[in-house]
Amino acid sequence: MRVTVILSTYNSPQWLEKVIWGYTHQSHQDFDMVVADDGSTPDTAALIRRLTDQTGLRISHLWHEDRGFRKCTILNKAVLAAAGDYLVFSDGDCIPRHDFLEHHVSLAEPGCILSGGAVRLPIELSRRITVEDVRVGRATDPSWLRANGLRNPKYLLRLTYPSLWAKLFGLLSPTRATFNGGNASVWKSDLLDVNGFDERMEYGGEDRELGERLINAGIRPKQVRHLALCLHLDHPRSYIRQEALRNNWAIRQESRRNRTTWTEYGIDQHLTDLSTSDSKVA
Repeated sequence: MRVTVILSTYNSPQWLEKVIWGYTHQSHQDFDMVVADDGSTPDTAALIRRLTDQTGLRISHLWHEDRGFRKCTILNKAVLAAAGDYLVFSDGDCIPRHDFLEHHVSLAEPGCILSGGAVRLPIELSRRITVEDVRVGRATDPSWLRANGLRNPKYLLRLTYPSLWAKLFGLLSPTRATFNGGNASVWKSDLLDVNGFDERMEYGGEDRELGERLINAGIRPKQVRHLALCLHLDHPRSYIRQEALRNNWAIRQESRRNRTTWTEYGIDQHLTDLSTSDSKVA
């Protein structure tokens, strides 16, 4: 099984640097990475070039012009560009725990989506974490996080569960497994079968809608939220639009009502255009 990590990003190089360093110390090291960049300034490209040299990770940078929120479009292009047959999705603001990929890979099953979990950090702690904290493992140590401002007992406990307890809590969790773009994995062939993300959608449930179509197509969601963990760094979200949220909800309702599996606004639009001027791989 060949694994590709797909990280979405937009003009957050300080967060992205912490995240990419988190992948240098994964217990599972056989993977490559595609950074799906929704139109960031050249600072992000310069960062990725530097980190490729410093970390030794196999990183491709896929970018297109900034024309508003087009995350679904760049993610679809990233799926096509991915060399792996198994894809792990996360965001450029989610630092993976050292066993993040190990759990996604070891628990992968045919016809299955894995739905991982997040420890959501307050903005002050998100800023306080340094690259060195990530490199030496402090950033995911519950004692260090508690001492530096993480007060939510649910999150602190989640970081301390032994694997057997984490598996049990996953089985007992009332939280429904969903396709969460910040922490999910799926077979590339299954994504292609439903034509990927619906590019009509902006921020707000666009990943869930994809997951709902996968489920409609017979792909089973599996809860691993206590095993495959990442730290979610907080940040402002100026791209949220109420009109887009309403539009997204209408699309999701239609997909549910019609048991939709395929979107007409997906991956197949880009089967021949990765080399065009609007998108490029570095």
